[in-house]
Amino acid sequence: MRVVVLLYCVSAVLSISFKLPADGTRCIKEEAHKDVLVVGEFGIETIPESHEVDILVSDTKGQTLFSKEKAESGKFAFTLDDYDMFSICFTGKRKADQGSGRGGPPVDDLSVKLTVKRGVEAKSYNDLAKAEKLKPMELELKKLEDLAEAIVTDFAYMKSREKLMRDTNESTNSRVLWFSIFSMAVLLGLALWQVFYLKRFFKAKKLIE
Repeated sequence: MRVVVLLYCVSAVLSISFKLPADGTRCIKEEAHKDVLVVGEFGIETIPESHEVDILVSDTKGQTLFSKEKAESGKFAFTLDDYDMFSICFTGKRKADQGSGRGGPPVDDLSVKLTVKRGVEAKSYNDLAKAEKLKPMELELKKLEDLAEAIVTDFAYMKSREKLMRDTNESTNSRVLWFSIFSMAVLLGLALWQVFYLKRFFKAKKLIE
């Protein structure tokens, strides 16, 4: 159980640092289950005065979950109506009053730090403890309860996906089997037709009786 809990906690938190071209776009894609809270926090270091950075969080349907222009740091939170992938895109660009920037001095890549938490890790248990006046032991039990519920939900989802894949494989195998039987029947029919045709042809030419 400890191993499962540890693996779940690791997968529920994404924390990375990467370089963003001053005049380019970088996107990070992640997945989230239905009604699972996703919380993100980002920071961009040393943005030059000639540039700005926009951030856009969206799902595969093109729905905007969060957006901010001229972003330097901030937080965002959202939930999805169904299991889906979401993308977090950072776009560096030159400010409108700076022109196209061609021929100007080169600008170094920007450093971006991004942390994304999902499910249990995204909840603020300190605020919950204050609101419900929970003791430390009660708070820990609440965390374990939520974690166990999240693990059960993930297992149920994986089980449903496994069933779907198994049904698809069985359906595919059944179709392949019937197609093979049909192909063999067609080939057998053609072979018999060819034998009878050649027999009639040779009889017509009086080569056989």
